[in-house]
Amino acid sequence: MISKIRASGTQLFPGLAVAVTVGFAASFLGQHYGAPTMLFALLLGMALRFLYENPQTVPGVDFAGCEVLRFGVALLGLRIAIDDVVAVGWITLALMAFGVVSTIFVGMALSRMMGLQSRFGALTGGAVAICGASAALALSAVLPDGKNKEQHTIFAVIGVTSLSTLAMIVYPILSGSLEHSDMSAGLFLGGTIHDVAQVVGAGYSISETAGDQATLVKLIRVAFLVPVVFVFALAFRGESAGSGGATILPFFLFGFAACVLLNSYVPIPQAIKGFFVEASRFMLVTAIAAIGLKSNIKQLTKVGMRPVLLMIFETLWLAVIILVGMEMVL
Repeated sequence: MISKIRASGTQLFPGLAVAVTVGFAASFLGQHYGAPTMLFALLLGMALRFLYENPQTVPGVDFAGCEVLRFGVALLGLRIAIDDVVAVGWITLALMAFGVVSTIFVGMALSRMMGLQSRFGALTGGAVAICGASAALALSAVLPDGKNKEQHTIFAVIGVTSLSTLAMIVYPILSGSLEHSDMSAGLFLGGTIHDVAQVVGAGYSISETAGDQATLVKLIRVAFLVPVVFVFALAFRGESAGSGGATILPFFLFGFAACVLLNSYVPIPQAIKGFFVEASRFMLVTAIAAIGLKSNIKQLTKVGMRPVLLMIFETLWLAVIILVGMEMVL
């Protein structure tokens, strides 16, 4: 048994070490230059693709892009507590739920109209609607295997990160022009910007109250990752069976739910909780670095403008839905 574990570790080490090293480099650049760490990890990985061509690195990079990703998503649950979800009220919850579900369905419908795969629309719609790059990675983990899966995931991560950064700059200005209160501004920013980091940056650029509200609302959207991944796993199970991929109900989803319950009902010391939240972040960075290492830039250049327009429309749809909902019910 020990010899098998040792042999497996020896096989995984070269590729895993490469992915982790790229993750550390991306984290350093993100901290020192203020740009999205996920995007740095993806671009560095793509630049170092030649390392994946070495057969010794393949098992470890594949492990990082799959298993490490799932552990990272599971630990995301430590960011959320059930009391926080209840505190925002059922009207806000209903508005967030409608925004998430409608954006995914609009993405699927538009992708078919544009001649793209509906699963690509579901992936980009989920990334836009829930929590950006983290959602793209989690949803990709339960989609059927196929020749375009990694290409679609890479594009979704690049697109959602770029749009989220743009929204972080534009949406606070828009909120100010609409004369939102700090609470309303926080609701708008938390309900529309894709990535958690950009939500925090946009919210606290207005005020501490707006930042707190934006962060809370954003975490509510992150909580929708559980039911959405569950539905994706069931909806695409038949396609997975047909394509040879064994997509079953993902165990990391149960891990995510368990972490939410743990964070809600067990007093976890802040230092320990902070450690695992940071571990989750770094696991996701390592996973996206691995996906970058496995990518083929030539294939990505063939994507064209249709996916770009799709993600822009999904982003605009979510913003309009939240703004109209705020006017109607809040």
